Amino acid sequence: MTAPLPDIDRLRIGIIGLGYVGLPLAVAFGERFETTGFDINHARVEELRAGHDSSLEVDDDELAAATRLTCTHEPADLADCNFYVVTVPTPITVNKTPDLRPLIGASETLGKLIASGDVVVYESTVYPGATEEVCVPLLEAGSGLVFNRDFYVGYSPERINPGDREHRLRTIKKVTSGSTPQAAELIDRLYASVVEAGTHLTSSIRVAEAAKVIENTQRDVNIALVNELALIFNRLDIDTEEVLIAAGTKWNFLPFRPGLVGGHCIGVDPYYLTHKAQEIGYHPEIILAGRRLNDSMGAFVASRVVKLMAANGGFPAHARVLLLGLTFKENCPDLRNTRVVDIAAELRDYGIHCDVWDPWANAEEARREYGVELITPAPGDDYDAVIVGVAHRQFAELGIDGVRALAKPGAVVYDVKHVFPAQLVDGRL
Repeated sequence: MTAPLPDIDRLRIGIIGLGYVGLPLAVAFGERFETTGFDINHARVEELRAGHDSSLEVDDDELAAATRLTCTHEPADLADCNFYVVTVPTPITVNKTPDLRPLIGASETLGKLIASGDVVVYESTVYPGATEEVCVPLLEAGSGLVFNRDFYVGYSPERINPGDREHRLRTIKKVTSGSTPQAAELIDRLYASVVEAGTHLTSSIRVAEAAKVIENTQRDVNIALVNELALIFNRLDIDTEEVLIAAGTKWNFLPFRPGLVGGHCIGVDPYYLTHKAQEIGYHPEIILAGRRLNDSMGAFVASRVVKLMAANGGFPAHARVLLLGLTFKENCPDLRNTRVVDIAAELRDYGIHCDVWDPWANAEEARREYGVELITPAPGDDYDAVIVGVAHRQFAELGIDGVRALAKPGAVVYDVKHVFPAQLVDGRL
């Protein structure tokens, strides 16, 4: 006999992980349901208890409105919950393979907490099959319960876009799934209660997992194509942006732009799919080629800047470059998997001193994660080049004259993100 599912009006929700994905979800649920948000980072929990989110994904007033949300770093505080959502990171290792340690740790923790009738939903990006192949056995082993008899699972992939104030949890359609038809219905109803854009219930957990992992794989491959076009047009001395604008006058031309591909999704998710593909004996060609090309763009930018400096009156013996921006995207403090660091690393290989200015990034996190000491430049410094690596509004507001004023007269300005018109800079991607 199977254990009955909890009634939706009596759900006590536990969110495992209060980062860019978990916190917005905890706040949305915390307005309507008794919700406990758990994170192993004590400092993160304390700042949320004080009413502030340093990731800037949730405003202070939104956080205050979640009156039924409690934040904790003690796993025992989750024991009274009957519906759990796992939103921990799923990064990759240095060898570009899935790093499931956070997911495994969360599953082991929940294995000690879940009771008969409980539901566990995973939102972390995984390869198709991971929820049932990796997570469920850990839940069974820790709890002594039997899957789909005593407890149930689901998968509802996160679609958070950090820094995006338009496409948010409530305004993005939510894909849902469950391990039984009844569990799937409950999960779908719960998400539909807070997601205004509605939900899309899939037939299985594996379908939902696959849908998530291809969303960003598709974007990665498309960006790789445009990056390769930029490499070609650069050699032909043609401005890539002008070409893309012209091509974009056709109604079905996709508006992708070249750039550095970082962040928690696009530069990571494809490796989850390729890992599973190789496990079943298929070697993916296009996906891995796109990954290699996108990961090479930082080195290309650095080499272009070096060549421009050499052509600009010779290469100084003690050249200095100012890099504007470190986060993986504009107007956002998110430093996860930023590829801007590749530019700095390549410049240092040339023997060039590289300073980094980013008004959005957390200085301690930059130091801890990348060994980068952020600086605030002063006008008239002796930089031989300035690279606009991230399109933060502060850099756009400086204007091209303000950017040039940060360096020597006549210094090279290279614009990775097309913040300024082509005729005002010395080079751009």
